[in-house]
Amino acid sequence: MIEVLDAHQWRAYQGEDFPLGSWKDDNGILHADPAAARVDLISRQSYRNFSLTFEFSLAAGGNAGVLYRVAESWPESWQGGPEMQLLDNASHPDGQNPLTTHGALYQLLAPTEPTPIQPGEFMSGQLIVRENHVEHWLAGRCVLRYDLYDTALREAISQSKFKHNPDFGFTEGHIILQHHGDEVCFRCLQVEALL
Repeated sequence: MIEVLDAHQWRAYQGEDFPLGSWKDDNGILHADPAAARVDLISRQSYRNFSLTFEFSLAAGGNAGVLYRVAESWPESWQGGPEMQLLDNASHPDGQNPLTTHGALYQLLAPTEPTPIQPGEFMSGQLIVRENHVEHWLAGRCVLRYDLYDTALREAISQSKFKHNPDFGFTEGHIILQHHGDEVCFRCLQVEALL
């Protein structure tokens, strides 16, 4: 069953309500206000195995992300689960590091090929998570596949800023739309539970 994720399915990270001061719902487009407080959106439901499809746009130099299986017990959402990086590589410093480029598993795995954005234009994205198998899709192409149980990946996590979370990516958790202080818009968000 496919579920449409409109504003009613999101709330502020560690909050109860949709954060109207930081995000706007513009006819189904969720728009992060770059001038407002950086408050991430968290799905009201938690998920383990799922396919999330969405469209997004970034301003020039924009930085955002979609995180998954996030445990809300951490002070910051980025501590609670893995992130599919969304980035304007051409105009953001993180675009110089393969591990933090557009489509990467943030700070851990680089995408297999670059996917340039056009600032202000929408691009399709998809995140597929089934047990230990994860895929990142951009503009209709799979740019990264990985195994959460892979020995090299777990070693990289143990040496990273995520090392204090032993369950990083393993358990059921929430989806996060990141407000990184830059203008980002999301629309056409749909999630399908996978067996």
